[in-house]
Amino acid sequence: MCEYCGCQDVPAIAELSAEHDDIVAQMAKVTEALARGDAEGASQVCKQMLTVLGPHTTVEEQGLFPAMRGEFAEQVEALQAEHRAIEAVLAEPPTNPEWPARLTAALHQLREHILKEQDGVFPASLAILAPEDWDHLDEVRAGTQR
Repeated sequence: MCEYCGCQDVPAIAELSAEHDDIVAQMAKVTEALARGDAEGASQVCKQMLTVLGPHTTVEEQGLFPAMRGEFAEQVEALQAEHRAIEAVLAEPPTNPEWPARLTAALHQLREHILKEQDGVFPASLAILAPEDWDHLDEVRAGTQR
C-alpha cells in the first residue's frame, strides 16, 4: 500500500490500513479455496473477513466518511454502496452454484475498493479532517471494540 503521503503515521489510518492488509491476505485464502473447488472453505474465510470488515466499515462510515462527505459526497456514496455490495456476497451461503463467480467478482471489487481508500481517501483525509474529526474517528473505533 502507499506510503508517500504520511497518512500511515496517523494511528487511525494505520489501523484501517492494517485491516486492509488482513483482508487482502484473507482474499488470497478465499481464492485458493475456490481454485480447489472448496466453496465451503471459501465461505468460512468469508465469515472471517466479515468479522474484520464489520468494525472496519463502521469506523469508515461513522468516523471517516462523514468528515469527508462535504468535499467528496459522490465518492463517499459510491464507497458505501461498494461496502454493501461486497459484504452481501461475502455473507451469502455457498450453496448456489453461481456464488463462486459472484464471489470472485466481489473480491476483485474489494481489491479495487481498498486501492481507492489507500490511494485516495486516506491521503485526502490528512488535508480534510480537523482534530475533532480524528477524535470522533477514535471514539467510533473504541465503540467497535466493546
